[in-house]
Amino acid sequence: MTWMVWRQHRAEALALTLLVGVVAVALLVLGRPMHALFPLGPAHCLTTPLDQGCRAALVRLREDYGYSTTMLILLNFAPYAIGGFLGAPLLARELEAGTWQLAWTQAVPRRRWLAFKIGALGTVSVLLAAGLAAVIAWYRQPLDLLGGGLDITAFDLTGTAPVAYTLFAFALGVAAGVVLRRSLPAAAGALLVFVAVRVTVAGWIRPHFVAPVTRIEAFVPGSGDIPEGTSNVRDMVLDQGFVDADGRRITGLAAVVLEGRAREGGGDPSVYLHDHGIQHWVVYQPMERYWTFQLIESVTFAVLAVLLLALVFRRIRRPAF
Repeated sequence: MTWMVWRQHRAEALALTLLVGVVAVALLVLGRPMHALFPLGPAHCLTTPLDQGCRAALVRLREDYGYSTTMLILLNFAPYAIGGFLGAPLLARELEAGTWQLAWTQAVPRRRWLAFKIGALGTVSVLLAAGLAAVIAWYRQPLDLLGGGLDITAFDLTGTAPVAYTLFAFALGVAAGVVLRRSLPAAAGALLVFVAVRVTVAGWIRPHFVAPVTRIEAFVPGSGDIPEGTSNVRDMVLDQGFVDADGRRITGLAAVVLEGRAREGGGDPSVYLHDHGIQHWVVYQPMERYWTFQLIESVTFAVLAVLLLALVFRRIRRPAF
């Protein structure tokens, strides 16, 4: 049975291994000069105030590695490329070619046959996803100094979440294959659902996994420009604005007008805002919740994967399948 699974899916497995290997090598090559900007390690530049070496390295990082954001966004499709590419043809190919009638009339029961294939190919998917996530985590260590943390260029590509996404994509591909019974339509349909679920979770659900933190701070005269976000660039800022002396929030056009008044004359805006009793407020998810969010999201996608596979097993039990 092992030999049969290998012969049926070796092309996809080898192609994906090669693809992940090429991407990993590219990240290692591109990441070495970026890491070289920080001889003492990126963590050394997390302390304040920054020394001259850190300031120079951060300037170089912003100027020379702006392409990294686009590249990391595109890597969000890697979990589907791994899981969906292996999952979609797992059953769809058998149904499309009619070979399922032969495979399921042998000595091995259909559910055992399916469980073995899912276990073997699912393991390959997990290993490839985990390896790629580890390389991405190393690559983006210097970029953490510029931001990220809980967004799609960091959170979605590191930790345990990419493995859970890959399992979900794999299960989605298998389920789509059962429903559509053709490999290419199954792969396309699974991709659409995968993107829709990922966007929904990242954009609307993740920011509310845990109640966000609200911080209100007074402006210190002479502190300089108006601050944005929090003191940690890796926090996920959900909303921010001003609070007047009566505790009312100032947002939208009113906030823009207020900021314009504070900057009139080229003076220090913090003095104007302090003298008028204006404070800065921000609602955010702190970076310290990274692993809590990783656990919640990983479990969510793993449960979705299990439910999809359970439906697949239930489907193939039917005699009329």
